[in-house]
Amino acid sequence: MNRETLIEELKRDEGWRASAYKDTEGWTSIGYGFMVDERLNGQMPESIGEMWLTHNVQMLEKSLRLAFPWFDEQPDPVQRALANMAYQLGIGGLKGFKNTLSLIEAGRYYEAADEALNSKWAEQTPRRARRVSGMIRSGAY
Repeated sequence: MNRETLIEELKRDEGWRASAYKDTEGWTSIGYGFMVDERLNGQMPESIGEMWLTHNVQMLEKSLRLAFPWFDEQPDPVQRALANMAYQLGIGGLKGFKNTLSLIEAGRYYEAADEALNSKWAEQTPRRARRVSGMIRSGAY
């Protein structure tokens, strides 16, 4: 079987949808007709989730470098903390942490971590916020 031809035929017949949608039978699908509706045990394979996550992290790194020219100057745990926050909140949401970001840029990691914990984000996801703030704090070592 010519797999490349089959793939092109399926792309044409299924069409691409970047967002979840209801197919003609009302089942939730995404992409090229990937049925992910839990009512029929549809699910995304973890290997695809890993690829998607890797892609998103690569795009996120580029966005962080554009948004914060000082990003690459930060210690690895601080970079990962910022990336974690941006993954959860989006770059726009992260930009709302003006005081935290100013303190990070100045290398004042203890204060930046405390400032991050003084937020709605920390109230909504307290365990994650404590863990990520700890990563910021560790930049001082």
